[in-house]
Amino acid sequence: MDTDKIYAEQLASEYAPKKDSKVKALKKLDAKAKNPANIFTFTFGVISALILGTGMSLAMGVIGGGTPLMMALGIVVGCIGIVGVSINYPIYKRILKKSKDKYATDIINLANEIVNED
Repeated sequence: MDTDKIYAEQLASEYAPKKDSKVKALKKLDAKAKNPANIFTFTFGVISALILGTGMSLAMGVIGGGTPLMMALGIVVGCIGIVGVSINYPIYKRILKKSKDKYATDIINLANEIVNED
């Protein structure tokens, strides 16, 4: 009989209107601050790694026929990929800092409201 009551309460809570809590809003703001940097970093990192791999394949003769011209082109393309992969993290840090600075006051105010609410 007790399990029926628990089930009924669970079902009722599932259909009850949801209240947006301040903690959820804080998490959303935090994600809003971090998402641009994460999206750029993953996209730029994947593209740079693909460029690096293409250069390696050209330099080793896997693609392009293995001619000296393709090997030289592969070295140049590979170096471009290495530069892209190398600068990815500093760019990420810069974008993240700008984005955090943009949302810092809202996040701090909301966090202080949550802390002082008790």
